[in-house]
Amino acid sequence: MAESCNPDNVWQPFGAFSMMVLQGSGQVVHLKGQVSLDRSGTIIGPGDMRAQVRQVLTNIKTVLAAVGGKMGDVISLVHYTTDIAAFMQTGDIRQEFFADPYPVTTTVEVAALYNSDLVIEITAVAEIPKDRYKAPAAAQAMHQ
Repeated sequence: MAESCNPDNVWQPFGAFSMMVLQGSGQVVHLKGQVSLDRSGTIIGPGDMRAQVRQVLTNIKTVLAAVGGKMGDVISLVHYTTDIAAFMQTGDIRQEFFADPYPVTTTVEVAALYNSDLVIEITAVAEIPKDRYKAPAAAQAMHQ
């Protein structure tokens, strides 16, 4: 049975989404698309691609850590950006968070995100080894 989870140490959802969904025995974790919000929900680096990519990847790292995950557990990323040329200049930041072998990646330019100050949203899927995975206390059963 799938479970949803919204860790306390990252900004809380304000709409119809979960921060992450845990699938099966807890090894595969699907993260909600992350944007450049700090824990209180304030946009970090309005309009600044580099600042936002760093914050978004930090958010992904924080969400994964809540269940024992690490950035090396990420197997897939989808980037939604309002400026693909600016995003392509952030590879050095990605290398601060990921090492070879890198996750599979899809990058798509979009007309807009939900707030005009946001320029990047990234969603991730991770596979956390069973011996490191820790079930979150905040998880709730889905689709009962």
